[in-house]
Parts: sequence; C-alpha cells; structure tokens
Amino acid sequence: MIRIFKTEEGTIHQIEEAESGCWIALTNPTATEVLEVANRYHIDPDDIKAPLDEEERSRIETEDHYSLIVVDIPLIEERNEKDWYVTIPMGIIMAEEAIVTVCLEDTPVLTAFMDGRVRNFHTYMKSRFILQILYKNASMYLQYLRIIDKKSEVVERELHKSQRNQELIELLELEKSLVYFTTSLRSNEVVLEKLLRSEKIKKYPEDTDLLEDVIIENKQAIEMANIYSGILSGTMDAFASVISNNLNIVMKFLATITIVMSIPTMVASFYGMNVNEAGMPFANSPYGFVIVLGFAALLSGLVALIFSKKNLF
Repeated sequence: MIRIFKTEEGTIHQIEEAESGCWIALTNPTATEVLEVANRYHIDPDDIKAPLDEEERSRIETEDHYSLIVVDIPLIEERNEKDWYVTIPMGIIMAEEAIVTVCLEDTPVLTAFMDGRVRNFHTYMKSRFILQILYKNASMYLQYLRIIDKKSEVVERELHKSQRNQELIELLELEKSLVYFTTSLRSNEVVLEKLLRSEKIKKYPEDTDLLEDVIIENKQAIEMANIYSGILSGTMDAFASVISNNLNIVMKFLATITIVMSIPTMVASFYGMNVNEAGMPFANSPYGFVIVLGFAALLSGLVALIFSKKNLF
C-alpha cells in the first residue's frame, strides 16, 4: 500500500499525487509500487525492499541521490488472544525531493504523524522529520517497556496465588520481548551515533539538539530494558526455586505417609503366612485380631510421632 502525505500550513494532508516535499509511506508495498517509487526518485529497489525483511539489521547508508536509514521499531503482535511485543525493521529514505518510509505493517510510530498527533513537523523539512520519527520510535519503546513492566507485576501476583504453567509461559514471553527490545535498541544506538557524526542529515540548527535528545531517549530505553529483563529473570529463577521446593515438600510428605502406612501391611503380612498356629503369638486368643491390630496401630503411631518431631510431616 502506498500513501502520500504533505503538510500545508502546519496541517498534514493526504494527497493523490507525489509532490516536492511530500512524504511517501509504503506499507508492505507490491513490486509495482516499489519500482514506481524507485524509478521516480532514483533509488535502488533493493534498498526499498530491504526493510521488508524481518531479519534486516539496523544501518545507515549514503548514496549519491538519497540516504537510507534502517531502524528496528516496536510492534504489538496478537497471539492466542494476548498482546506480545516484537520488533520489525523500518526504512527511512531521504531522497532529494521527498521522504520515503518503508515498513511491513502499520505502526504507531508513523500513524501518529499521519493522524496529525505530532506537533511542529513538516514533510518538506526532511532531516527534521527523520529525527522526529526516530524520537517517536524511542518514545514508543519506553511506553511499551512500562506496559511490559506492569504486565509482569500482574502475572507475578497471579503466580503467588496459583503456580500454573500459563503464568510461567507469560513471564517467558515477556522476557523474550525484553530480549528483542534490548537487541534492537542497541542496534538503533549504533545508527544514532553514526547520524550524530553525519553532516548530511543535520540541516537545521536545532537538529543536533533533537538528535541528542533521541540518543538520550534510546539510552534510557536500553537501561530500562536491561533493568526489567534482570528483574524478570530473577523472578523466573525465584519461582522456579519455589516450585522445586514445593515439589520436594510434597514428595517428602508422600514418602513419610508411605512408610507409616507400610507398617500395618508388614504386620498383616507376617500373620498371613502359612505357619503353625502354635508359633504365632495370640493365634489361639479370642482377642488376637484386636491385639494385632492395636499393635500395628501403636507401631504406626510411634513412627509417625518420630517423623513429626523431625518435621517430616
């Protein structure tokens, strides 16, 4: 899908035909759309298709007629009726007459600009627009990281009540999301550092300050991701230890019950042997069954008392 936007008098408008100073947003474009944009702005089609590869690495490349910036952006992915967090590449191409963005899916990073929710941006101020996109991207990482932290707290409270596999799997998915975020943020950091040294991108006096703000936001997101990942990893280890300890307690209790219950079985087995009744105590007594039963119960009670004093129950 191809959409074209342009700011007029401080307001963003969607237009039908590309003009000088416009923004061309490509979302999972077809081969025809890729070739059309590539031919019009003298861009290598492979550079336009590069961000469509989910494994594409973050980088910056400068050519004669354009500059390509590829960064990873956060995205919410729905699986099993739950929201999980992943990252996908997004390409920003600064051509001589327009800005071209390429992404596999619609992302809140760009829709905020499309809906006019970002103030003081102009499509014709290409370098400023790029930095504003990068700033919005870093802000989205921070927003999603806070949501992940709140989700992990909710799941942790559920685990305190019932230690089910479902909650543990949710914690594992959140930990995977943090790993994705950390890896992507570090890759983006390399791109931002290169932009700071590049004079081609910075065309306005405020661009350097804005780029430094982007770098600060990105570093803050990295620190938050590392902190939350460490906390989540520690929580997973703690709950794994608790579950293992609870299992050991249950197994110890069952083993103790088995030992206590085996004593009456042993006594009954001795009296069930086919031997002469003269050799069996209480065999000729009318109260023999009650005596033997009481003796077995006494032995079981004695063993249970010993185990109880040793805190095995």
